[in-house]
Amino acid sequence: MAYQTPLTIAKVIKDISSNRYVLPSIQREYVWDAEQIETLFDSLMREYPIGTFLFWQIDKEHVRDYDFYAFMKNYHEVKNIHNEKVDLKGSDGVIAVLDGQQRLTSIYLGLKGTYAYKRKYISRTNPNAYPERKLYLNLLEEPKNSDNKYNFKFLAEYEIENDENNYWFEVGKILDMTEDGDVSLYVNDNISFSEEFSYTKNQSRFAINALSKLYNIINKAGTISYYKEDSTELDKVLNIFIRVNSGGTKLSYSDLLLSIASAQWDNHDAREEIIDFVNEVNEIGDGFKINKDFVLKSALVLSDLPDIAFKVDNFNKKNMEDIETKWETIKKSIRQAVLLVSSFGYSGETLSSNNALIPIAYYLMIIGNPDNFVDSGNNRSDKGKIKKWLISSLLKRAFSGQQDNVLRPIREIIKENSNNEFPIEKIQERFKGTNKSILFTEDDINEFLLNLRYGKSDTLSTLMLLYPSLDFKNKFHMDHIYPKSKFKRSYLKKQGISEDKIDEYINSVNDITNLQLLAAQLNEEKLDTDFDQWFNYHQPTEDGKFNYRAVNYLPNMEYTYENYPEFIEKRRELLKNKLCKILL
Repeated sequence: MAYQTPLTIAKVIKDISSNRYVLPSIQREYVWDAEQIETLFDSLMREYPIGTFLFWQIDKEHVRDYDFYAFMKNYHEVKNIHNEKVDLKGSDGVIAVLDGQQRLTSIYLGLKGTYAYKRKYISRTNPNAYPERKLYLNLLEEPKNSDNKYNFKFLAEYEIENDENNYWFEVGKILDMTEDGDVSLYVNDNISFSEEFSYTKNQSRFAINALSKLYNIINKAGTISYYKEDSTELDKVLNIFIRVNSGGTKLSYSDLLLSIASAQWDNHDAREEIIDFVNEVNEIGDGFKINKDFVLKSALVLSDLPDIAFKVDNFNKKNMEDIETKWETIKKSIRQAVLLVSSFGYSGETLSSNNALIPIAYYLMIIGNPDNFVDSGNNRSDKGKIKKWLISSLLKRAFSGQQDNVLRPIREIIKENSNNEFPIEKIQERFKGTNKSILFTEDDINEFLLNLRYGKSDTLSTLMLLYPSLDFKNKFHMDHIYPKSKFKRSYLKKQGISEDKIDEYINSVNDITNLQLLAAQLNEEKLDTDFDQWFNYHQPTEDGKFNYRAVNYLPNMEYTYENYPEFIEKRRELLKNKLCKILL
């Protein structure tokens, strides 16, 4: 392995576009967010080091010996997160990136591609939720409220607004500038002598300096410093990859394991099977955030392998044969577990630990993966136990830290009690007194659960405990009983609330004591209607009022703004009493 003469970014980008540079199957998928890319380009402009790269030179005789994938060009955080396999038939050889994939992909997306991420406050089902964005550079001024010196930003077409302080240059167009004079001509035509806006001399100077620097960094400077490995020995390459990525994330490690699995499965392409399955289960319900790590980990547990540690040694030939043999059962078990947890009301946004799904999947596998388990009313008690265990585990952070020390004992308990319902009591007893205990104390309820606030996954889990009879196949919202939008100083003053109490009101509006689970349609109808008005309208009879109060743990009182502190105090006591009955 030898250090090579640095390359220009423009040269590497051109070779990526022609599939001269590719990604080996051992590489992880792309994981950088838009802000990381923007910061990388700022670092390039400031001539900060961005690290060396490690390339693997493969001649045409060995190109067909391995699987390779193309660089991501149009990233979409939902619809396009996987690299496509590239056909290298007839290729004269390629360069595979062993170290630096995330950086090179980021540079490539910024110069030649697009990056689509979800707009805030827009439903993911909205067709306009994920607009394509290209990378732009503001040629007029530095960014505000940022550590960056240059204002790079991913923008959709509708977001581009040039005015007296902003001129957004599409960064990829720098590749079209082939001569030094092109930069000056561009600035003169669009800024210095702009017919639309009167830009200052300082702005013109900033623009020429910024664009010149971008041109030099991309087209002229030897920015890509790299080492090149020529060996065709896969074992050697794998060892190099492990060494250079030893400080990386588990995701890169999982792709290495996935590559090993692909080589050892006889009847399936492990990488494609697992990627397709990940895409499938992530579409269940309101969407989940399951990844390859989770599937591989689940496979170790559900195959009943003695050692379930996430390490290379456990992905040996024998273990991989066992996993492939049980693959269809493993998939069904995971799928059923996700469907069940979705029916409880969870999604990727609210399920704080995916690994909590693994014991559920194992239990469903042990009892034969009944097709009607989720929908059948005959196993209501069993589902109730699973739900209580799941919520307790999430609230108590049972799967933080050393997760294997939780998964192995739970697996053994489930195996030993396969003829009964989900063994929540035995699991509780096994971990009692340890830092993985899922038992609650009164202090836990007073100091943790009753101090939860709006928007947290723990808050939803706690409300689920309080509303055990809700059918989450229907949509439910976490609703502010007293509407949050009304907790403004001006409005509260109009309701006769004194100045010294207003902060108390505003600070507590997001507390769990002011939250309920309300059917989505009702919540949309309720909007910011004052609660006393809404309550009296929807529950005109005394029986209706009584039942609504009972179901939602509401004190029997007038729900005026003046009474809000009393409401919070009394409801806190009602919630505490119910949680104590459930958890103690």
